[in-house]
Amino acid sequence: MGQWIIAYTPLVDLFLLHLGFAYAQYIVLRAGVFSLATAGLAGIGAYTAGVLAVKLGAHPALGVAAATLAGSGAALVLSLPLARLRGVYQAIATVAFVQIVYSVNLWAEPVTGGAMGLNNIPRTAGTGVLAVAALGTLYLVWAMERTRLGRAFNAIRQDEAMAATLGVDIVRHQALAFALSGAIAGLFGALEAYHAYALDPGQFAFPFLIAILSYVILGGRNSVAGPLIGTAILIILPELARPLAENRMLIYGVMLILVINFLPRGIADSLILAWRARRLARPEPAAGEP
Repeated sequence: MGQWIIAYTPLVDLFLLHLGFAYAQYIVLRAGVFSLATAGLAGIGAYTAGVLAVKLGAHPALGVAAATLAGSGAALVLSLPLARLRGVYQAIATVAFVQIVYSVNLWAEPVTGGAMGLNNIPRTAGTGVLAVAALGTLYLVWAMERTRLGRAFNAIRQDEAMAATLGVDIVRHQALAFALSGAIAGLFGALEAYHAYALDPGQFAFPFLIAILSYVILGGRNSVAGPLIGTAILIILPELARPLAENRMLIYGVMLILVINFLPRGIADSLILAWRARRLARPEPAAGEP
């Protein structure tokens, strides 16, 4: 039993880290912003914490706080030009942002280590720390859904023009969504740095962006359970398909295509809608019946 737990601890750690990144992506999509900047914001957070630890010997708590603030600040700055864009143009702009962050981390060799990466980061974030951060983020997102801010995000996502007529400040609320998303991405970027000993610029490039977006799309972007289910499936699936060796990624891609075609709302959202429809279709008991 002990050997089994030790063998699967890295998989659990990966799930907890990527769950945080998935919720960072979920928040901006929930607010009606087609942003793909989570990978870049995570890279900023990771390298902020890593540089502080390696170059300055800063305490991990300081590194996490600085990374969270750096991610949130970068997201706020990014939200200014994005407020003038909509739809696919937001996606293109944020992909460009991810590429800019990747290029800076690659070419700023004296600070970031360049293509060789940033090494010898003290490993201070174990499974317990990651679990606390992931559960805290899950609770934060769940609680936010039940506040006025969460309802404003929902209104903007469903119909931006209608939300504006109801008095919702679109630009301000989307900037808040960006700031919160950036803070979570920066936090988990720092935890990635303190968990993995080393950082590579390619960690937060385009493949990472696609993986994080897939978690939300697969699970569903309208319910809090969506990113949780999507991340669990896409983290566990390659491990279950390990005996298939080189065909694992083929199965991964086929499953995504099937879900997008037959469950376009995502797995969690589709199950929730089906349950609600079944509940509404259930006949009311007649008067006098138990």
